[in-house]
Amino acid sequence: MSNNMLVSLCVIAYNEQKVLNGLFRNISAQTYPHNDIEVILVDSNSTDNTRAMMEDFRDTDYKFRRVAIVENTRLRQACAWNCALCEAKGDVIIRIDAHASIPRDFIRRCVDNLEEGENIVGGGRPNIVDNETPWKLTLLAAEESLFGSSIAEYRRPTEKKEYHDSLFHAAYRRKVFEKVGGFNESLGRTEDNELHYRIREAGFKMCSCPDIISFQHTRNTFKHMIKQKFGNGYWIGLTFGVCRGCLSYFHFVPFAFVMALLLFGILACFGFSYPLMFMVLAYGMFDFTNTVGCFITKKVQPQFIVLPALFPVLHIAYGVGTLYGLIKMPFWKKKLGTKPYDRIEEVRQIMIKNGQESCDEETDNT
Repeated sequence: MSNNMLVSLCVIAYNEQKVLNGLFRNISAQTYPHNDIEVILVDSNSTDNTRAMMEDFRDTDYKFRRVAIVENTRLRQACAWNCALCEAKGDVIIRIDAHASIPRDFIRRCVDNLEEGENIVGGGRPNIVDNETPWKLTLLAAEESLFGSSIAEYRRPTEKKEYHDSLFHAAYRRKVFEKVGGFNESLGRTEDNELHYRIREAGFKMCSCPDIISFQHTRNTFKHMIKQKFGNGYWIGLTFGVCRGCLSYFHFVPFAFVMALLLFGILACFGFSYPLMFMVLAYGMFDFTNTVGCFITKKVQPQFIVLPALFPVLHIAYGVGTLYGLIKMPFWKKKLGTKPYDRIEEVRQIMIKNGQESCDEETDNT
């Protein structure tokens, strides 16, 4: 038997037929021994060819330890990730989004860094686009900008090992989930925030490593990007009612921007226009500066001229989403009742049981 750690590479998908083939090529090309990799694929009732593509991948002999397909009957991501955790037998659990791309040595580098004593590792996660067009590159420029998207440290590569509050496409030792349990299925979009909050509270550190990198495909249309921003803000508003500690002040900056626009707009209607003028001027300076930055640092496209309008639209969509989430939050929280953390403990017990069975199998095969 191999002395390598068994890795459970988990991927969840819902109607992802456009991107899965690329990710499957990345997975099949991994340099880490395939006999020490099990691939867990979770399909959330897709209505396109996602399930068929998963089955084709499973039935192609890439020499993996096994390829398992699990059906998630609910659309929420947290439910899908819990399905993957309950199926995983590995010493290491790696979560990869369907909209991701990973280098050939991704798993190898994750394992190497874990073997240096870390419990959770990850790296930078830049955004990329498929089939480049001027408009897609414009959306990418907005998404990559600190002003347009996020200042989250885990999005960008580091020059040395650093410990962050969150990681994307992270690799976890099994014992992390055996201690903190699974995902909160009440949440959507913020399930990572809540899980990583519990992980930090349990004493684990999340290490961002300079030699680990993965990529996330950005939304390819303006409509999808606006929908994404609104949804992100909406779940920030809801999550505030059940786990304030897993959110930072930065999550509420777009909300503050929207509320300031509303307040100063009302004041302007009554003749007090200076606060609105000052805020618009200050925002315009940041907007202009970041637009110029995109022209300097990015592959310039003619559509970059709309960036000064694109940035505030993204911020307003996020802020309005948060406002709507905060308004709805008391009713949502009441509906949750006394079980806002449903299944977390159940998943923890399953992880412990599966881990013990896996150890017994290794002992029997020695």
